[in-house]
Amino acid sequence: MTSFWRGERIRLRGIEPDDWAGFMRFAEDEERLGDLLNPPRSAEGFRTWAREQATTTPDGDCFQLAIEAADSGELVGAVGSYQADPRAGWFEYGITIGAEHRRKGYAAQAAVLLLRFMFAERRFHRCEARIFAHNEASLALHQRLGFVEEGRLRDRVFLSGRHRDLVVMGMLSEEFVRRHSMREA
Repeated sequence: MTSFWRGERIRLRGIEPDDWAGFMRFAEDEERLGDLLNPPRSAEGFRTWAREQATTTPDGDCFQLAIEAADSGELVGAVGSYQADPRAGWFEYGITIGAEHRRKGYAAQAAVLLLRFMFAERRFHRCEARIFAHNEASLALHQRLGFVEEGRLRDRVFLSGRHRDLVVMGMLSEEFVRRHSMREA
């Protein structure tokens, strides 16, 4: 049996201290592409964060995983569950892929692996994703995965000097099962 955390193109794994440079690049990509703007952080800040992530025990159903290309072992992105309410049965997830690794199927495969874990193993009922309305590639990805647009928070975020909408997308566990095999990614 192959690992639950491995797909044809990717492997999900814990964050290692040496991943700091990749996460620094992802932050730069997000800023350059207009996805997120935060104050600059030092290389040492990214090193410290990666060391902490490598030794931190997951906070219940909230965790972040590195996405590694299966063929090269290169860090290509990250995926994680950021909020979870086990009693109500919902969780929110997010994903980022480095700019040079986009449109290669890594995000879709990583999302399916994470969703399969959360729906089948952790028994959550629904997943939510919040996506900037101007991020057409991410909106299209989530539609292909089977997410449904559930709402739009108008002028919810302020990026690049203006307010922008935030799209809330959701998927129920039975929708996931109908669309995706519970065994293959």
